[in-house]
Amino acid sequence: MKTYRIAGTPLVVTRIAYGCMGIGGGWDPGPLAEATRKEALVSVRAALDEGINFFDHADMYGRGRCEEAFSGIWQERPGLRSTIVLQTKCGIRFPDEPPGTPRRYDYSREHILRSVEGSLRRLKTDYVDILLLHRPDALVQPEEVAAAFDSLSQAGKVRFFGVSNHNPWQIQLLKKHVRQPFVVNQLELNVVHNQLINAGVVVNQDEPARPTHGEGTLEYCRLNDITVQAWSPVAHGALARAAEGKGDERMKGAAAAAAAMAARKGVGMDAILIAWLLRHPAGIQPIIGTVRPERIREACRADGVELSHDEWYTLLAAGKGAPVA
Repeated sequence: MKTYRIAGTPLVVTRIAYGCMGIGGGWDPGPLAEATRKEALVSVRAALDEGINFFDHADMYGRGRCEEAFSGIWQERPGLRSTIVLQTKCGIRFPDEPPGTPRRYDYSREHILRSVEGSLRRLKTDYVDILLLHRPDALVQPEEVAAAFDSLSQAGKVRFFGVSNHNPWQIQLLKKHVRQPFVVNQLELNVVHNQLINAGVVVNQDEPARPTHGEGTLEYCRLNDITVQAWSPVAHGALARAAEGKGDERMKGAAAAAAAMAARKGVGMDAILIAWLLRHPAGIQPIIGTVRPERIREACRADGVELSHDEWYTLLAAGKGAPVA
């Protein structure tokens, strides 16, 4: 698989990353089941066999079970840790932990440090390559984030830092105090959730049917050498369901366009959807999340798919459900 270097780091990563949100067996509290552990390793092996060297986690995925399940790979592949890149995220807190508390975001120094310690313990590693702040905390105090990042960096527990789901001004606010560069911003982005891209196409125009959000985020990341990672690159399977006749007309139209293009190129629809992201000059890194080995293999075929300028805009229009403005 083709690789590139994450700007501001020595990390050479595959263009497609594997997201581990699905390998922990759901969201309910409880220990990791042995069957889930074994199934997780099947998925991780499939990603490794396709050449993927980047694995994305979060402390809250599967309430920690995803990180725990992943750590089983060290026993069967000694020496693997030094050849792959591990990323995890923190900041989302579950309701009723402790009892009586709501679902919330927490970027306090104490919580960041506690979250990273938990991730390192579950992942059975001394460090993570990248730590992301998962979703913006409305009560963030950048000084606390800076203090936590300094502690983690000095202790060698986190090599590089980034954010997820942040807009340019939120990043700028953090940068007022944080000394480490932000090297990643992970954002929801796919053919039908295309607002980050569409916002640059409909500048100074009204599009009431498809409101745009995050204006300037993609351009800000490009200007500041922040790697954009795309979560939900195939729209949580919504387009696959739309291809079976389930969903609204926009989804069905987008699925039909992607399926037709896939048939012409001899690949599956997932490969086309991911190739659409890879075609963008921002160097977007899709985070695939399926646990099925056959779908992992199909998604990775995107690395060899070339979309023309016209094909790319054909899919953008289909995802918008309207001609490009």
